Amino acid sequence: MKTISWFKEISKDNISIVGGKGANLGEMYNLGMPVPPGFMVNAEAYKEFIERTNIKEKITQILSGLNVENNEELQNKANEVQKLIIATEMPDDIKEDIIDAYESMGITNKQANAADLVKKGEDEFVAVRSSATAEDLPEASFAGQQATFLNIKGSGDVVKAVRACWASLFTARAIYYRVKNNFEHMQVLIAVVVQKMVNSDKAGVTFSVNPSTNNENEIIVEACFGLGEAIVSGSVNPDSYIVDKNSMEIKSKDIKEQEWAYVMDESGKTVKKTIIEDKRGIQILKDREIIELAEIAKKLEDHYNKPQDIEWAIEGGKIYVVQTRPITTIKKVG
Repeated sequence: MKTISWFKEISKDNISIVGGKGANLGEMYNLGMPVPPGFMVNAEAYKEFIERTNIKEKITQILSGLNVENNEELQNKANEVQKLIIATEMPDDIKEDIIDAYESMGITNKQANAADLVKKGEDEFVAVRSSATAEDLPEASFAGQQATFLNIKGSGDVVKAVRACWASLFTARAIYYRVKNNFEHMQVLIAVVVQKMVNSDKAGVTFSVNPSTNNENEIIVEACFGLGEAIVSGSVNPDSYIVDKNSMEIKSKDIKEQEWAYVMDESGKTVKKTIIEDKRGIQILKDREIIELAEIAKKLEDHYNKPQDIEWAIEGGKIYVVQTRPITTIKKVG
């Protein structure tokens, strides 16, 4: 069994191994997109974990006869399964593979000079995200049902976060969704993305078509200061820029006054920080950044042959593409 895949080994054909999110990351990495470095814990590792620890039968037992329309029962069973997964030790070989991959990230991200090799790379802050093998497929639009853990540091915490991602396959919402859509609980596997955390000064999303008007000739770029969760969770009003997809010219800018941002403190905690008055109401992205993001969106849309919803982050002037997925809300007009 292969526990780990690096992004360079992955393409969009590997959904069954690394899930939708993982396959996309590998595909983008190999397209030459600026993807933060990282690796996947393959779905096979989760399968081995539930089988070799004998919890597969226990999970099936807990969920058998469950009435998903009974909210209280659904929540109790979901909690029971999640607790079981989190409390179960990972087999040593799987754990060691994950730790080795994580520790080698510290070297591969820097020029591996002798000093780096001696201390085996410094621990990186990473984002640990789940990537279900049925997630982001057209007939299974349940992105966001699985978990994301940000600012994880140290091999012990990375292993814990991977296990928590596995457990997230059994939230009440995910169980309900699978039952309603006739997915077998044990047929849906889960892979996990472990990726260098981008400590962004600015972040946001790009839509390769205009989702509010369905205009296919417009690219929408939304941006905020700090980390991107502020936009993704809808807690700040972002700057919004419209770019003409054909001429790549900026057509309009809607600049908002952002009073606070999510930032990462030294310990890696996400905290709210007030933005100084001078920075409020100024255009967050430089024009060239808006154009560069629009070009990335066009390239991804052309590559996937579908409109894309792209999350990105900028750290120290460098743009990183965190993830892309098809826009599922566009309705064909006419």
